[in-house]
Amino acid sequence: MAFNVREIQPTPNPNAMKYVLDRAISDQPISFFNASSAQGHPVAAHLFAVPGVSSLLLLGDFVTVNKVPGAKWSEINTQVKRVLSSI
Repeated sequence: MAFNVREIQPTPNPNAMKYVLDRAISDQPISFFNASSAQGHPVAAHLFAVPGVSSLLLLGDFVTVNKVPGAKWSEINTQVKRVLSSI
């Protein structure tokens, strides 16, 4: 079930980044506004384990990750790619 991140795209929100995947992750939009809402969802629960992740949107072939202010994208990007490739 592993996903490869084809591209990481900035968004107009400096605290959000779009991860374009090699295939669909969800047919319907699924939003998770905190870690407790992601319990039971295998991908989202693992993504919330990445320090600094505050919310998620899964739709089609991408995941949008929102971070807390002050968290560094360089650290989050590395860990998000690792999580998605190991699911």
